[in-house]
Formats: sequence, C-alpha cells, structure tokens
Amino acid sequence: MIDFPVRSLVSIAAVTILALVAGCAVGPDYKRPEIELPQAWPTAPADSSAAATDTTRWWTIYGDGKLNALIDEALRNNTDLAVAAARLAEAEAQLGIARSDQFPSVYGTAERNRNRATGAGSFRFPGPLETTTNKASVNVSFELDFWGKYRRATEAARADLLASAAARDTVRISLASQVATTYFNLLALDQRLDATHLALQRSKESLDLQQMRFDAGVVSSFEYQQRAAEHEANLAQLPPVERDHAATERALAVLLGRSPRAVMDALIERSRSDAMAATNNSQRVAVTVPAGLPSDLMLHRPDLREAEQKLIASNARIGVARAAYFPSISLTGLFGGESASLSDLFTGPARIWRFAGNLTQPIWSAGSVRGQVGVAEARNNAALAQYRNTIANAFREVQDAVGAQAKAREVFDAESRRVAALNQSYALAKLRFANGVASQLDVIDIERSLIAAELNRIEAERAFRAAVADLFKAIGGAALKS
Repeated sequence: MIDFPVRSLVSIAAVTILALVAGCAVGPDYKRPEIELPQAWPTAPADSSAAATDTTRWWTIYGDGKLNALIDEALRNNTDLAVAAARLAEAEAQLGIARSDQFPSVYGTAERNRNRATGAGSFRFPGPLETTTNKASVNVSFELDFWGKYRRATEAARADLLASAAARDTVRISLASQVATTYFNLLALDQRLDATHLALQRSKESLDLQQMRFDAGVVSSFEYQQRAAEHEANLAQLPPVERDHAATERALAVLLGRSPRAVMDALIERSRSDAMAATNNSQRVAVTVPAGLPSDLMLHRPDLREAEQKLIASNARIGVARAAYFPSISLTGLFGGESASLSDLFTGPARIWRFAGNLTQPIWSAGSVRGQVGVAEARNNAALAQYRNTIANAFREVQDAVGAQAKAREVFDAESRRVAALNQSYALAKLRFANGVASQLDVIDIERSLIAAELNRIEAERAFRAAVADLFKAIGGAALKS
C-alpha cells in the first residue's frame, strides 16, 4: 500500500474532482454558420428522366462492364487515392496523440549507481569510500485540463480526422468521374479515328475514280487536282487524332495506377464503337435532380464536409490558444524503492515516494499569447470564408451540370439528325454527279459537311456521357430517385 500522507491524498482528490467538474472549456463552441440555401431544386426538364442507381457505384448507369472494371482498378491502385488514405491514417494517429494529453503519463525507471569518493582530499569523507545505490520507481505526471486546452486540441484533431476522411471520399468521387470522362474521351477518339478512316476511304475511292477518268481524258487536270487536294486535306486530319488517341490512353493508364511500363504500353480494354452503338439507348439515359430533393442534402457532399470539419478544427484551436491566458496546473508523483543492496530494494525501509503540485501563471509574454489567439481567430475566419465559398461553388457546379447535361443531349439529337440528312444528301450527290447533273464541287462540299457533322455528333455524344459523370460528381453521393 502506498504510504502517502492523508493530507496529500485529500489534496489529490480535491484537485481531481475540480478537474472533472470543470466541464466548460475556454474558446467558442462551434455552431454551424447560417447560410441562405434554396429550399429545393428547380423542376427538371419534362423530357428528361432521373435514373435510379446506387450512388456509391453510380457509373454502372452506363451499362458498360469495361468501364466498371477500369474504375474498380483505379479505386484499388490510384496513387492519389493512396496518398489520401495515408493522410487519413496520419490524422487518426494525430488524434491518438492529442487525446493522450488528457490522461496521466505513467512510466517506470530503474537505475544502479556505483560511486567512489576520494580518500585523499582536504575533507575526509565520513562514510565508506565506495557506495552502491539501486533504485526502481514508478513515475506519474498529469496536467489538469482545467481550462479545456487538451479537450479543445482533441476536438480539433477529431475534426481533422473527419476532414481527412471527407477528403479521401472527395478523391474517390473525383477519381471515378475522371476515369469515366477519360474513358469516354477515348471512346470518342476511337470513333473519330473510324470516321476519319472512313472519310479517307471515300476520298481515296473518289480520287481513284478521277484518276481513271483523267487518264481517259474525261475530266481535266483541274478537276483531278481538286479531288487530290481534298484527299490530302483528309489525310492531314489523321495525325492529330492519332496523337490525341495515344495521349488519352496513357492518361487513363496513369489514373488506373499502373506501372510506368504499363503506362507506356497503354493497353486499355474498352468497348468498341460498334458495341457502343448497339447499346446507345441504355447509355444515354438522362439523370436529373428530382424537384423535391431538399437542397440541404448537398451539405453531405464530401468536400463540404471537409470544409466544415476544417472550420470546426480552427474554431477549437481558438480555445487552445486562449487557454494560454490561464494557469497551468500539473501534478507529479513517484513511488518506488531505493537501497544499497539489490535484495533490499523492495523492502519496507527502502520505500520512497514523492508528490508535487505545480501551478504556472503567465504574467508577461510580450504579446505572444495575444498573437497566438489572433492567429487562431484569423485562421478561423479564413476557414469560414472557405466554407461559404465551397458551398456556393457546390450549388453552382450542380446547376451547371444539370444544364450541361440537358443541352448536351439537345446538341447530340440535332447532330444525329444532321448526320442522317447529310448521308442521304451525299448518296444523292454522288448519283447526280455520276449522271452529270451535279458538279464535283457539290459532292466535295457535302462530303466536307458530312465529315464535320459526324465529328460533331461524336463530340456531342462524348459531352453528354461526360455530363452525366459531372452531375454525379457535383451531387457528391446524394440519393437520386427515379
């Protein structure tokens, strides 16, 4: 049994009770800022339909197994996501460190000293010249969190942890959206390559025909060179598409977290354009925000959660800074044994103990404490402004994504009708030219328009698919209903 004096025990109990009942921590308590939000989203366009889907795997709405596999690969291997996970683990460890300050520190020490005093000095040592001391003790130190400094620090660390978790979720959503968008860019470039090769085939067939007619003296050199120039113009369209195609494959490989060698190989499995055309209806399902969806669900978007947790952390750190104005109360204690003989170390006469209390009150610090409080308050104001700005941008992004999706679909439908009309016109123009009714220039003009329309249609389809991904990214996981 520890042989502490009764008065010491009473003092420890009294101070501990005071620390426990001190429920008020200095510094402002967090309160979510009041921000004027719209009550609900505007009514969705009448010709669009919301698709029911699991928002945790929203990309399955496209019905593309290759895309699903690529996003799963990215979520496993992407380096940005790995960095976010490591930062989350770091924040969790920091919370443990901050929380530990609220509890006593207990550590043990053991030491053995052997000393010899001089026997030839001016003062003769009264005891034996050689001494041995063995000591073992348990030491306890504890700073009372009377003003809530460590509670506020733990609150800030917990908010940092939640902010890191939200940041990881933001990376996950952004990564899935990036992979989907890059994948559709690659599919669009596949189609552009197909369209360019088809245009080259058509112009080559026309050039060969003109070559035969020129050799037979049916057409002039002017008409032959006109067709040759058009063919060369089509050839010039191919290298930029091939360049962008290769660059997009490598960019997608990096997003997937593949090795440098795999990035250079850039072998991306994907649905081919012919397979995509067979499932166009399922892949062009529109997604809208239901009109009755409360806008405060947007506050669950991970980047908004991150911004708010950063605000909570900065608010708590004001309390940590203000606590420096008040006294710091710490307790230390020691209990153990000390003896010359190791065998007597744990006997009653060898017992030692010590208890001490310490109170430190700042008197003058040349404005250091006031400066630290000012820094904390300024950072909190910056976090508040960032939080408000993040919310405003989030609502803007959703509205932009909703509008972009609707307009992209209108453009795609119009370009599809234009391609169909120009295909018919091209067939008629070739027939009229063969019968001598139309000139070669008429055929070339319609051919140019058809190529441009087909490329525009491909781009419109890519933009529409990407707009769906942008909308899910903007919603940030809010539930959508059919």
